[in-house]
Amino acid sequence: MLFEYTRRRGVRSPVTDATTFKVGRLHQAASLGSKTVDLSHLIDTSYNYHSPRELRWHLAERFGVAPTVVDLREHA
Repeated sequence: MLFEYTRRRGVRSPVTDATTFKVGRLHQAASLGSKTVDLSHLIDTSYNYHSPRELRWHLAERFGVAPTVVDLREHA
């Protein structure tokens, strides 16, 4: 499963003091010639992610698949 996300600025984490980000838009990447599917409504777009890896784990849990099945690509 390939997902493409748009990053929005988050806040500094009070726990780790690291920069976080929020997901503006989440799309399931389409195969050649197909339209993308907007899945933004399936996640909490107000959550502050610490890394793309955390987002990948969150999506895997949401869709009931192993994290290794989920691929992410940031949309510029």
